[in-house]
Amino acid sequence: MKIAVINFSGNVGKSTVARHLLVPRLRNAQLIAIESINSDGSQDEAIRGKQFGQLQEALALMEDAVVDVGASNVEDFINLMTQYKGSHEDFDFFVVPTVSKAKQQRDTISTIEALADIGIPAKKIRLVFNMVEMDEQAEQVFGGLFDYHASAKRFALKPDSVIHVNDIYGKLNGALQSIAEVLADPSDFKEKIKTAQSDQEKLKFAQMLSVKRLAVGVTEELDAVFKALLK
Repeated sequence: MKIAVINFSGNVGKSTVARHLLVPRLRNAQLIAIESINSDGSQDEAIRGKQFGQLQEALALMEDAVVDVGASNVEDFINLMTQYKGSHEDFDFFVVPTVSKAKQQRDTISTIEALADIGIPAKKIRLVFNMVEMDEQAEQVFGGLFDYHASAKRFALKPDSVIHVNDIYGKLNGALQSIAEVLADPSDFKEKIKTAQSDQEKLKFAQMLSVKRLAVGVTEELDAVFKALLK
C-alpha cells in the first residue's frame, strides 16, 4: 500500500500521522519526506517536490510507502501529478490530516478540491481529524468539513478517524524513537529508577517510563483510527 499524506496547510500533524499512525501499521513501509526541512525535525531523507520523477521511480520499487508532503511542496506535488498523467494512480490513498482551526479547515477543503480536480476519486481521499480534545466531538468542531462532505461528496468521510490531543506527541517531537519503538523497548524503567546513581538519572528514567505508559494508551487509539481510516 502506498499513501500520500498531504494538506496545503501547515501545523496539522502530517508528519505525526505519517510517522506514528501509518508507517508502523504497514508492512516494512518506508517513509519518504518531501520537504527540505520537516516541521517535526525528523531526519528522514527529504525529496523536494520538483523531483517528482525520481519519486515515481522509487515508489515503483516499493510495496509499501508513506509519502509525507510538506506544506511548502504541496502545490508543486499536485501540479506535477497533473503533468505526469496517471501518476496519482500510484497511490492507494491520499490522507489529509486536519485540525479544528478555521484556516486549516479552509485549506483542507482547498486540498480536497485540488486532488479531486486532477481525477482522484473520493474513495481514495481520507481525512484524519487531528489534535481533538477528549471532550470534543468531531462532528461539532469540524462542522464545516462535515457540511462540505454532505454537499460535495469529494472525499470519503470516516467520522471515527479521530486522533486526540496527547502529551506523547510533544515528548517525541524531534526524538529518534517512534511510538512503536518506545513500546518495543524491553527496559524495566522502574528497576532502573531504583538503581540509578543520581537524581538526574532517576528523572531520566522516570520520564522514559512516563512516555512508555502514554505509548500503550495512544497505540490502542491509533490502531482503531487506522482501521477506521482505511476500511
